[in-house]
Parts: sequence; C-alpha cells; structure tokens
Amino acid sequence: MSALSGVRRFGIALVAMLVVAGVVVGSVTGFFRATAEHGLYASGLWVDGGASTISPGALDAPATPRRSTTPSPRATADDLPSPVLAAAGKSRVASAAKVAAQVRAVSIAGMGGSYSGEVADLSTGKVLYSHRASTPYIPASTMKLLTTTAALSLLGPEHEFTTSVVRSGKHRVVLVGGGDPYLGAKADPEHPGRASLAALATTSAAELRRAGTTKVSLRYDASLFSGPAWNSHWPDTYADQVTPVSALWADEGRATGGSPGPRVSNPALDAATTFAKALKRHGVSVTSVSAGRAPKSATRVAQVRSAPLEQIVQQLLLASDNDAAEVLFRQVALASHHAGSSAAGVRAVKARLTKLGVWDSSATINDGSGLARQTKVPADLLVAVLRAAASPTHPELRGVLTGLPVAGVEGSLRRRYGDDDTEVGRGVVRAKTGTLSEVHALAGYLRTADGSQLAFAFVVNDAKNDYVAQVWLDRVGAALSRCGC
Repeated sequence: MSALSGVRRFGIALVAMLVVAGVVVGSVTGFFRATAEHGLYASGLWVDGGASTISPGALDAPATPRRSTTPSPRATADDLPSPVLAAAGKSRVASAAKVAAQVRAVSIAGMGGSYSGEVADLSTGKVLYSHRASTPYIPASTMKLLTTTAALSLLGPEHEFTTSVVRSGKHRVVLVGGGDPYLGAKADPEHPGRASLAALATTSAAELRRAGTTKVSLRYDASLFSGPAWNSHWPDTYADQVTPVSALWADEGRATGGSPGPRVSNPALDAATTFAKALKRHGVSVTSVSAGRAPKSATRVAQVRSAPLEQIVQQLLLASDNDAAEVLFRQVALASHHAGSSAAGVRAVKARLTKLGVWDSSATINDGSGLARQTKVPADLLVAVLRAAASPTHPELRGVLTGLPVAGVEGSLRRRYGDDDTEVGRGVVRAKTGTLSEVHALAGYLRTADGSQLAFAFVVNDAKNDYVAQVWLDRVGAALSRCGC
C-alpha cells in the first residue's frame, strides 16, 4: 500500500509540473495557448476588450507587514526570488541606420498603395526613420490620438462630466445632458466608476417624494451640443458605426449594446424615456416626455458624475470608440469657449495642438473619430503627439499612452501579433490601430530588445490587399521591438 501511495503521489506531482510547464510554454510560443489564456484570465492580467485589472502596485509587498510574535531572520540577497522581468534600465538612443534597416527588411510585396511613416526616439525626438512622414494621409482611427490629447490638455485628467435633474415647477423636471460619453442606462459592474440613469433616478425619486411630489412631467435638455448631429463627411453606410452625436444619451445610443450595430435615431429621447421608466420604479410616475430647455432659475434635484476623463480616454483608445471620440471632440470645442459643434471642434483641436507645439499645418481634420476620409494627417504629427504625451512636462497627457492597446493582449490589438513573425511584439508594442477600406494605420510606442524607447506611426492608404497591409504593420512593429539598434 505504501509503495502504491508513493506512485500516486509521484504521478500527481508529475501532472502538476506538466500543467505549469504547459502554461509557461503556451504563453510564449502558442503551444497550450488555451491553457495559458485561462490562467491569465483568472489572474486578471488578460481580459476581453478591457484594460488589465492588475494595478501597478498590486504585486508589491504590503506597506505595513503583519506583526508577529516570533522574530524571523533577516532575508539576504540569496533568499530573494528573481524578478519576473528585468529592470528597464536607462534608455539609449537607437541608431538611425539600424532602425531604418529593420523597417526596410519587412517586405511590402502585395500590399499596394503607399504609406507615410516615421520612427523617432521617444524622449529626444531624434528621427530614426522617415518615409513620406510629412505627407498627409487618411489616418482612420489614429485620429483619436489628436482628439484625446486635446481633451486632456484642455480639461485635465480628473475632469468629470455631470448629468443632472432640475426642477422647473412643482410637477415638472428636466433631465439635462452634460456630454458624458459613457452614461449608461444601468450601473456597469465592469466599469463601476461610470454614471448611470438608474442611479440618477434613485436619487431624484427620493428627493421628489421627500418634497411630496409623486407625479411629474419630464423634459430632456440636450442643448449643450449644437450643429448637425451627423457629420456631413460620413456616408450613410456608417450608421452602424457611430450614433448621431448628442450631449444626452444612454449606452452611447446603441440599440443592442454593441458596435458595429444598430443605433437609436433620437438618443436624447431614448435616454429620457429610459429615465422615466426608472423614476416609475421608484414611485414617481411620469405623465409626459418631451424636449425642452432647463430654465436658468431651475433648482437642482440630483446629479451623477462621469468617470474621470483619463479613464474615459483610456477606454476610448482601447476600444477605438467612435461615439466617445465624437463627444470629446465637441467637449474640446466647449472647453475652448466655442459652440459645442463638430465645426468648432475642428478649430479647437487645431488650436490646442498648436499650443502644445505639435500641430502640422499640412494636416486637415473633419471629425474626432477618423471616420471622415477627408481627414488627412501625416505620420510625423502622430509621432509628435505621442512624444508630447510621454514628455515629463505634460503629465496630464499620460492617459494617451496608458490607453493604447497592448499587442496580442487587449483592445483592438488583442487578436493580432499571434504568428511566428510578429509574436515577439506581444506585450511589447502598444499602439492605436486605424482601419477603413483600403486604409490601415498603427501608431504607438515600444521598447526595443536593447532598451531604446521608440515612438512610431505608419499610415497606409490605397492598399490593394487589406490583410497584407495589416500584417505588414504588425511585422514592422515586431521588427522594431526585436531590434538591437
């Protein structure tokens, strides 16, 4: 019996060792990948469409160790475990010739079209590679880097957007939109910092009942934004990609919650109707719902605040969110003391980026999301924006960098960098994607194998093969990450 027990114990130990080895090998080479991903999901290091849930200090030792009545020996260097990753060390400036050689070594055969591209040292700005870098190209969603940079610069990372309910008579209330891009119908357990109409209704109903009011008429005020809700440069076929822009909506006006997908035709009315139903559940009936402006003399009943702008920017970039980008585009206009229109957003973004010292006069912008094909931006402008976000003099812009998807891990880059030619860039490249028909772009930053920090942007237009263009972008990013430059 003891011999059999020993065999069983050995077998269990062997299986455990093989499982651990499978996870480690799977995370590096693709072997046992399903097992590796399950482990990462469980740890919170890998998630679908969201940022990693492990905070930077989560694995640090506790600030105050637990008291113990038994003294323990002082740990020595030999007792301490090796770090999971080597320290970054001091960054060095790469060789321009070696960086250029890495890019040119990636074949463009079959891609077609042309591209604007630049690679620069992230801290010094030294240009290490340039190809039509000052020529404006359709940037697609990399345009969102410009919009979010301007928003953070003007409003600051801690800024919040307020949705409120005001009273304009004993039996009349107004739901006032504050341009919160992520206002939801209900609380979102995956994003606990977001505001919701459900929470606003709970507080509003309690206040109304306290005042003896159980029946009201409801008006909704979305007048914070002005001008056309639909950008004239967008074709009608984009109706499943972006909602008509409104200062008041719930769940971004997405009829089924997802994007691409159907959108509601009147986001503000839809939000007000949702809010009326929530009031009824809390004992306040609504006799009518209609559009109207809140009087200046109205008294506030309740309000909810959005997540801080930095978190909004991070989610926007991670998911390449067209709806949120267009709302921030108009918020930039308002913060610049203009009307909350798309046309004013164009002027405000240009002015702010000029003040930051990064604007390129050859660029033309027409929206905040990059859906407009008339928007054209050179690669050197995208690199300049990334460098500004990394600058020690602009800590308010850091959300632009931390919001970029990690290659092979999350957001719009989650399912890329998975083959043998690009796998070296997984977890190393962080970049914003851009995709339209015959348009593909990638702009971000990385650390090379020997410690150089690079900012890069490549924008392909008129690609004859969309798949080849995307693969080329990923391979360039991987080539730079493995560079001994």
